[in-house]
Amino acid sequence: MTTLVTGAGLVGTAYAKEAAKRGEKVVFLDPIPREDYLAMRLGGSDWEQITDDVRSLPAMIEAINKHKPETLLHTTGLIGKRAGNPIHFGYDLNIGGMMSVVEAVRLTDVRRVVHLSTFGVYDWRRTSEVEKMDETFARGSGAAYSNSKAAQEMILEAYRIQCGFEAVVLRPGNVFGMGHFWGGSGGGEKIHSLIEAGVSGRKAVIAEEQTMAFEYVYANDMGRALDLATTAQNLPDGATYNISWGRAITFDDLVDAIKATLPTLEIEITPGTPPKNRMTPLDITRARVELGWEPGYSLEEALAAYADEFRASNG
Repeated sequence: MTTLVTGAGLVGTAYAKEAAKRGEKVVFLDPIPREDYLAMRLGGSDWEQITDDVRSLPAMIEAINKHKPETLLHTTGLIGKRAGNPIHFGYDLNIGGMMSVVEAVRLTDVRRVVHLSTFGVYDWRRTSEVEKMDETFARGSGAAYSNSKAAQEMILEAYRIQCGFEAVVLRPGNVFGMGHFWGGSGGGEKIHSLIEAGVSGRKAVIAEEQTMAFEYVYANDMGRALDLATTAQNLPDGATYNISWGRAITFDDLVDAIKATLPTLEIEITPGTPPKNRMTPLDITRARVELGWEPGYSLEEALAAYADEFRASNG
């Protein structure tokens, strides 16, 4: 069995680690050569990279016809402010990439699409209306990234209904782990900087804007959620799941959790744009009930494991 994954980054490799336990081959499609990163993350498991662009429909169809995946995991995209700077490039990749994915699936025998969305898809202007956000909450905050993710989800829904393939959408909090951060994950890069500084004994310099309260999920838990989304049977039409700890984590709580493992960590906050706190938590009940997923790591355990992986990868 084979899964085709668009994007050779943190989330795709987190899935591949889980898929390898089932003997699943994973084929990554990414225009930037990532063999060193993939080898660091996946070692000798069964994987391959096709160096091509998700926006190329011929490349997508060729990859599907050659490797015959039953499942396509779509992770490629620009994140956060990078999706809007410049916006035409962000939308060319985020929307154009999704159009290529669903057209390729329509024209081939792929059975299921698993789509990486985000908790950023929600309309954060309206979060005061609820105590928790479940998967029915309004989408699209007006920001370039948020609206592009809402558009992706609606494109996927329309193709699923018209073409009859299966689709599962995951909306994770900010995923952290050993990534390369090409896509623009400011939150993920922030945690990486904190771990790197704590392990190396250097001071971490963090922009004030990145000291917000945020929802997070550790890459290993994200990989398990993706594996369940790929393998679970009898999911409802329009299966969509929030994936996180189900609580907003303040910057102080994040730092305290890191210091439980790296007690000598020093941090300097550079003044600038004030942070935008996102305190309304995600409701992860549906993921627990329908997917059988819940976080396997506490925040402290996840950050300790991250520090161990960083040490192992950096000698």
